[in-house]
Amino acid sequence: MVMATNENQSIQKNFPVLQMTCAGCAAGVENKLKSLKGVKNAAVNFATATALVDFQPGEIDAEGIQKAVQSIGYDLVLEEENQQDLLDEIHEKNYRQLKNKTVWALILSLPVVIVGMFLMNIPYADLIMWAFATPVVLWLGRDFFITAWKQTRHRTANMDTLVALSTGTAYVFSLFNMLFPEFWQSKGLEGHVYFEAAAVIIAFILLGRLLEEKAKGSTSSALKKLMGLQPKTVTVIRDDNNQVEIAIEKLAVGEIVQVKPGEKIAVDGTVISGDSFVDESMLSGEPMSVRKVKGEKVFAGTINQKGSFRFRADKVGKETMLAHIIKMVQDAQGSKAPVQKLVDKIAGIFVPVVIGIAIITFIVWLIFGGDNALTHALLAFVTVLVIACPCALGLATPTAIMVGVGKGAEKGILIKDAESLELSQKVNAVVLDKTGTITEGKPQVTDELWMDESAKALLMALEQQSEHPLADAVVAHLENGKEILVSGFESLTGRGVKGIVNDKMYFAGNRKLMLENNIYISQELQAKSDEWGQLAKTIIWFADNKKALAVLAISDKIKETSVTAIRKMQEMGIEMYMLTGDNVATSKAIAGQTGIRHYKAEVLPQEKLEFVKELQQQEKVVAMVGDGINDSAALAQADVSIAMGQGSDIAMDVAKMTIISSDLTKIPQAIRLSRQTVQTIRQNLFWAFIYNIIGIPIAAGILYPVNGFLLNPMIAGAAMALSSVSVVTNSLRLKWKK
Repeated sequence: MVMATNENQSIQKNFPVLQMTCAGCAAGVENKLKSLKGVKNAAVNFATATALVDFQPGEIDAEGIQKAVQSIGYDLVLEEENQQDLLDEIHEKNYRQLKNKTVWALILSLPVVIVGMFLMNIPYADLIMWAFATPVVLWLGRDFFITAWKQTRHRTANMDTLVALSTGTAYVFSLFNMLFPEFWQSKGLEGHVYFEAAAVIIAFILLGRLLEEKAKGSTSSALKKLMGLQPKTVTVIRDDNNQVEIAIEKLAVGEIVQVKPGEKIAVDGTVISGDSFVDESMLSGEPMSVRKVKGEKVFAGTINQKGSFRFRADKVGKETMLAHIIKMVQDAQGSKAPVQKLVDKIAGIFVPVVIGIAIITFIVWLIFGGDNALTHALLAFVTVLVIACPCALGLATPTAIMVGVGKGAEKGILIKDAESLELSQKVNAVVLDKTGTITEGKPQVTDELWMDESAKALLMALEQQSEHPLADAVVAHLENGKEILVSGFESLTGRGVKGIVNDKMYFAGNRKLMLENNIYISQELQAKSDEWGQLAKTIIWFADNKKALAVLAISDKIKETSVTAIRKMQEMGIEMYMLTGDNVATSKAIAGQTGIRHYKAEVLPQEKLEFVKELQQQEKVVAMVGDGINDSAALAQADVSIAMGQGSDIAMDVAKMTIISSDLTKIPQAIRLSRQTVQTIRQNLFWAFIYNIIGIPIAAGILYPVNGFLLNPMIAGAAMALSSVSVVTNSLRLKWKK
């Protein structure tokens, strides 16, 4: 995703990373990227196998970044066209190869285990085990040794280093004992072989990686569903009215597209003929189909129902809403939660620390191990290396984030990054804009009182210059009069508008605008204003430079879901606040109908920003919900910013979350999802840490002086594989939580 085009500004791109096998790999790639000149920041995610790189194009390019990553034994995918298809192909190929290796490793390891455990005294037992174990270690497990060698050449270490060291040690030690049994016999000892340990460790680790790969594929299922929404071909209408089927990539803006019953809509556009109902649930999470007639907008990925229609393509390729959603979900799934940064630091130093512990364990056993000191020392060394796996740690946070972000997307909640998903669970104050957030944002003039009927054309001329939704309502209500030229037009933020007609100044706006300009308001107009204000209606005043000429009442219906959403958030212990530029009476009435206890009326955009700051100074974690340009400053200031999807592009750009359907009930859902995700991350980290805290000392033989227990390296291999699988499986449980 390109964030800027100026060479002095940085750009941000998401690169798939190849050949990463553990969290230590991700930490190594990230450190390398951060050390490059021209790279401002980098985040490498092991679960998604992606690197989000923020770099200066004038100082370094994508090829330079790729070469740096290749220099430490990994690779980047630079190709942007059909990138996901390429990645799916690579993933599928890796999965197939891993599956074949795992099946063969398990088949060949079985005889080794049977002989090693139960038939040790049969003739040629050692030779049989060597024959079956050798292809497992040197053929099926060769990638561990190749990667470990690459890491050593670059003076780094990862999970493959641990596996290669442990299985290599067990294999070489067993081979020596088989070829030179007299070495131990001369010392009055028996030289045992541990081919079964070497073979089974590799078989179990391959099995663990296979299950992990499958589970990681499941965590990104939401993204794959979104990607599958866009059809590959589209039917366009040519000049001679002929229908031609073309590839989606060849469709240009402005072309006319034919949509038949049951077809997926290919790109964003505007209906020009026909009508139908369209299922938009895959974008908004709303089950109700939406009627589409001439002039209505349609979006890529939605499904046409029974009717057929034609639409003009407005946005194609990466500009469609679906493409933006996919990009946002990809970036969010690839981003890092704050807790992950600590985990990455631990994973980065984990492997060297484990190798150090294994060496210390070996020395201690060699000194205090008695008659079988060397055998015990080697076994403990191998077991410590096998059981210590940073993979579970590395997968704990990103897998939960991937599932959480994906689940949000399926519900019509777009989450821009992992930080906001993690932070949302702490929200204890929600600030709501009124128009378009609590209300439908479709105001209509319901009442009016004129002191001078002939002034209607003047008000219409003035309001036609304004871009405010309330002005649109006034223009739609007033009959088209003769064209009147307005000069010196000025929009007064938070108050209204003013302009000059025939050398006379006119004002249209709220009561504050009237008071500021010392405009006289008759008792009759004031009485009507008060009456309508009590009914939660917005009041628009129209005046010349001396007196008020008219008052109009505009009503904006409260959304059916708003009251339910506000009640749910209050039940979750969240304080609700409403800020609006509307008058006090209307604001009070809306607050009363929705159950909001704290509200402020006639608030300017800057005052919304200051109010959010005030709440933050009271140590509240604030979520700001808005849909307009006037909300963007407050959205940027809030801890968690939420934009309503039918609002302005600026609000959606600034916000960390977007509710596509503009349904407020999605906000308590998003907060609940955040709480569930953070709970899952904590569970994952607990089990990953506790596993290593308990497993490593047991593997080192801490229980041996107490009860004579020494952990079998094969069991250690199984436990290590299980730890990663259990973390990913726990993250997948998020999918089915309500």
